[in-house]
Amino acid sequence: MDSCIFCKIAKHTIQSKIVFEGERVIAFEDLNPQAPTHILVIPKKHISTLNDTLPEDRDLLGEVVLTATEIARDRQIHSSGYRLVCNTNRGAGQAVFHVHFHLLGGRSLAWPPG
Repeated sequence: MDSCIFCKIAKHTIQSKIVFEGERVIAFEDLNPQAPTHILVIPKKHISTLNDTLPEDRDLLGEVVLTATEIARDRQIHSSGYRLVCNTNRGAGQAVFHVHFHLLGGRSLAWPPG
């Protein structure tokens, strides 16, 4: 999608601090971090919300989650704990309409969130 900021990051037309890039998934530092580790993990394929996923996206979404767990290990937050969050639609706090998961860790995270 031409106007999607995350699509532009995935295509390298907007600079971002990329921490991982594969064929179908990319991860980058959040511009407004809410924890010492705050990384956005996204599919390169544009999907607006989780509500827009299709059965053929199952493996892609699994790859996104596995990428997040690998980054958590690399950042050494896997043992202490981390949160993986995907907001869906404005009422849940989704601001960029491209499916993305927030990987948060490096500090205690309160519950319930928000």
